[in-house]
Amino acid sequence: MALIVQKYGGSSVADAERIKNVARRVARTKDEGNQVVVVVSAMGDTTDELIRLAYQLNRRPDARELDVLLSTGEVVSSTLLAMALEDMGYKAISLSGAQAGVKTDTAHSRARILKVDPGRVVRELERGNVVIIAGFQGITEEMDITTLGRGGSDTTAVALAAGLGAEVCQIYTDVDGVYTSDPRLVPEAQPLAEVGYDEMLELATYGAKVLHPRAVELGELFNIPILVASSFTDNPGTLIHGGASMEVRNKVRGIAHDLDVAKITVVGVPDRPGISAAIFVPLANAGVNVDTIVQNASIQNITDLTFTVARGQLEKAMEVVGPIASSIGARECVSDSHLGKVSIVGTGMQNAPGYAARMFGTLSEENINIQLITTSEIRITCIIDESRVKDAVRALHRAFELEEP
Repeated sequence: MALIVQKYGGSSVADAERIKNVARRVARTKDEGNQVVVVVSAMGDTTDELIRLAYQLNRRPDARELDVLLSTGEVVSSTLLAMALEDMGYKAISLSGAQAGVKTDTAHSRARILKVDPGRVVRELERGNVVIIAGFQGITEEMDITTLGRGGSDTTAVALAAGLGAEVCQIYTDVDGVYTSDPRLVPEAQPLAEVGYDEMLELATYGAKVLHPRAVELGELFNIPILVASSFTDNPGTLIHGGASMEVRNKVRGIAHDLDVAKITVVGVPDRPGISAAIFVPLANAGVNVDTIVQNASIQNITDLTFTVARGQLEKAMEVVGPIASSIGARECVSDSHLGKVSIVGTGMQNAPGYAARMFGTLSEENINIQLITTSEIRITCIIDESRVKDAVRALHRAFELEEP
């Protein structure tokens, strides 16, 4: 008997008929002789609707109260799924994140899971129940409800799989798996049967929305295989795991893109020790996540410092950096929110030359200007104008021949 954790996203439980469809899929897994734990997201756009309602009542809702409000969406989904399974003759019980033993820190709206106490879940499984858990949420040591931020239900599912020692964590969504690129932009994009943790982490971090990076990190840390598949078809999906494929790969595996990019440049910065810390420590203290950082070569001890943030954090970042720029004697602080990034990802890039040259040459042929470049061992990312992202993704997909199965 295997223990399997399944997660169903908001589109999979958007209405009564879709919840019944999920119940049938869960029942089939149970009938195959498995113990089943199910993590669910809120129905459809419930979370967004609750956020809108909160801001209609309070322009700055208290973070604790907002977390309590948002956690109700997943509770609704879990109870309805339990009811659907019971109607089909299966024993099922719904649990909140707190009841399931998901312990977090105190950072409301972006909490981190500290540990999972699986005791209650194990007891319910031993009673023969399908255990349905509200994703996206946990509880602090002081018994306050927290939410985990974007992709929180993915993270909940993988954390529970690790805590329970599950054989696999199955993430069911509205897509058939991980593709070589976003099929909405590139109709020729191909599904990947498998992908390594490292490649998936880069793809997810740099724009692929199919799975949250935190979930991938947990999967790799605890060696939990993650299957990403559609809840609407029986297509096999994509298995994310740590085992290396026997196929010798010497090519890019996927193209990721992201339009949630804003750039800040501090112009005319004195080039002396402590300047970077003076800028980035206050940003970190303000909760601003900085991505790409580029500093130009110093000329007469003066340089320019450029970095990127998410568009939603641009205003806060400028509020922090503006006064600092003046205090350190910089000439000015400017921003640009009309940017995007496009990345090529593949472990085949580690020990073979020519990938950067082909990427840059392809973008040049499309007359796409590169504003910033950042790399890792298995990724090259270019920051470009947002209006050219679609063209860049399609051109790179062709250039690296990813349309070939």
